[in-house]
Amino acid sequence: MSTQEKVLEEVLEKSVDQCNNEIVLYNDDVNTFDHVIETLIHSCEHTPLQAEQCALLVHYKGKCTVKTGSYEELVPRCSKLLQAGLSAEIV
Repeated sequence: MSTQEKVLEEVLEKSVDQCNNEIVLYNDDVNTFDHVIETLIHSCEHTPLQAEQCALLVHYKGKCTVKTGSYEELVPRCSKLLQAGLSAEIV
């Protein structure tokens, strides 16, 4: 294995390790679409279209992955979702 191949393999391993967690948002009967969309824009840095699509998936499928990344990166984002009254967890 060449040095270049070893470096590429290390980079790929680090990339996989950094994105192995995700925030899953769950449906509820309390929050409005507008509140969910605004919260996703603010907490997860979604575009309005991304946030709307996630809100629709949560509504019709019961849950949706709204953000992936390292655990440390996701904790404050998930906390913001929970503080806004949404139902979410890091998996």
